[in-house]
Formats: sequence, C-alpha cells, structure tokens
Amino acid sequence: MTIRIVLDAMGSDNRPQPELEGALMAASQSDLEIILIGDETILKEKLAALSSDQSNLRIIHAPQALEMSDHIAEARTKKDNSMRVGMDLVKAGEADAFLTMGNTGMAMYFGMKSFGLIKGVQRPALCASFPVKDSRAVVLDIGANAESRPEFLVQFAQMGAIYARLMQSKANPKVGLLANGEEEGKGNDLVKSAGPMMRDQLKNFVGNVEAKEFFAGKVDVLVTDGFTGNIMLKASESVAKLLLETLKAELLSSLRTKIGALLAKPAFNKVRKLLDPNEVGAAPLLGIDGLLFIGHGRSDARAVLSGIMETKKAIEKNLLGTLKDTFQKTEG
Repeated sequence: MTIRIVLDAMGSDNRPQPELEGALMAASQSDLEIILIGDETILKEKLAALSSDQSNLRIIHAPQALEMSDHIAEARTKKDNSMRVGMDLVKAGEADAFLTMGNTGMAMYFGMKSFGLIKGVQRPALCASFPVKDSRAVVLDIGANAESRPEFLVQFAQMGAIYARLMQSKANPKVGLLANGEEEGKGNDLVKSAGPMMRDQLKNFVGNVEAKEFFAGKVDVLVTDGFTGNIMLKASESVAKLLLETLKAELLSSLRTKIGALLAKPAFNKVRKLLDPNEVGAAPLLGIDGLLFIGHGRSDARAVLSGIMETKKAIEKNLLGTLKDTFQKTEG
C-alpha cells in the first residue's frame, strides 16, 4: 500500500528549497508518495534544477502562500493558500496526512476548520518529543491552548499516552503533571485542580513532576497548558543551542583543544544528534480528526525528511484511528 503525504512546499523560511530537497530524499522509498502543494510554476522549475528523477512526487497547484507574520484576518483572504488546499486533499481522502513547516498558528486554525475535532475531544494539543535521560519523552500542550481547564489536561494526558505507546514504543507510559514541586499542593489553580482528576482517571499517573525530573527521565508523558509548554520548548531548544555552540567554540579555540575535539568527535556528534530538533522534524496536533504535523519554520532538508518519516510512522501505526477509537469508547 502506498502512503500519501501532502507536504506544504511553501511553509519554511527558505521555501521551497528545504521542502523539495527533503521530499526528494523521502521519495526514494517505493511505498511513499509525496504530494507537493504550492505555486506549480515555481515548484516545477526548482524541482527540475534539483533532480531529473521525480519518481513518487506529485505537484498540486496552490497560488497563494501564508507568511509567518500572517494572522487570521490575512489568512482568510488567501482562500487558495497551500495549507488549505493541502488539508482539503487529506479531508477528501486523496491523501493520508498533511505536513507543514509554516506558520504554526495558521496550521492549527486551518487544521481545526478542515478536520474538526475527534468526537469526545474538547481541545486539540500540540505534542513534542523531548530528549530525556536514556530515551525520549512527550510534552503536550506546547502551544495550541494558551489557557486550559483541568479537564483539558486530562485529555491531553490520554492523547499523549497513546502517542508515546504507538510512536515511542512505551508499553505503559508514565504520565506526569508539570509543576513547581512534587507535592500535591504545589502549583497554580490549574495544576491543583487537574492533579486529582488525572489521578482518578489515568492508570499510570505519577503526580506532579518538576522540569528537572522530567529531563531525568521520570515520566514518558508530561502534561501542561500550551502557554507553559511553549515556553518550556523554546527555552529548552535555546539552551541546547547555546551549549552546543559554546562547546564547539571552546573545542576549536586552541591546537590542544582541537586535538581533543578530534578524539571526542563521535561523542560530540551523538550529543548534537540528541539535542537537535531537526532529528524529529515535526510535531502532531493531536485531537483533530486528521493527521496534521507541524515543523519549524527554520527547518532544513534534513528536518523536512525527518518530519516526513515521523508522519509516515504515524500513518503506519494508525495513530489517528487509535485516538478516535479511544475517545469513542470514552463517550460511549
């Protein structure tokens, strides 16, 4: 069976070059078709300059593109933008999933409009994979809901646990609630209200978890509101970038350290790979009735390829179907 992934070719900061290069690398897999959405003239010209072999690639014309600075008012005037055209293809059953490296807010907006919510889900959650000690773990929400209610966090935990089980092979994922202390009375009103609800409704809830415990690998799923989660994501990525850049500068600062750097290169590369967000490439918006993955605007070709592979895996693991079945049973 051929897996069909729609790729927004007009999403990234350097569009469409990273998207086209990443799509060409992914299209070498015989069971995968990449449907590129964007200005047909531009895409054909740039794609021809990159490769004469365009097997497993298809272009669908979308004359308009969303900018990173666009808000809903501007987006509504661009009725034929690449996000909307691409998501409509998935909605119509002509593709299995949609991937964009474009404006996160607009991707969530059009995702909600195109797919709607899974029956029983009250709010969607943007989910990210973080490096932790000896593994990776899931954090959600990282930006879909600036404000949340306790019952939303319970559902985020349920969706995150399904994602961790299917996508990260965690048989019985442990779930924690991000707080400023382990004690049950710690946290703001949202955390204090959500904790008891999560304890009652989740099998593997371990209670409040501080950020340092999360990175130590205490839980497989960490739940928070989108405002806090987004700050955590961006702060973590910034610290990782600072550490890598500082380490690189120090290792190249003298002949002695350069010799040491050469000896330590395998270990350094392993750390860099662990901390590099391009290794995952994209995060899913869980809770909507369709598969939508969103990557960084600054993505390079490698990040696009990683995003395509992560999206392909979600299709193969039946992520959407499992989420729908779970919440239909809850509703019933």
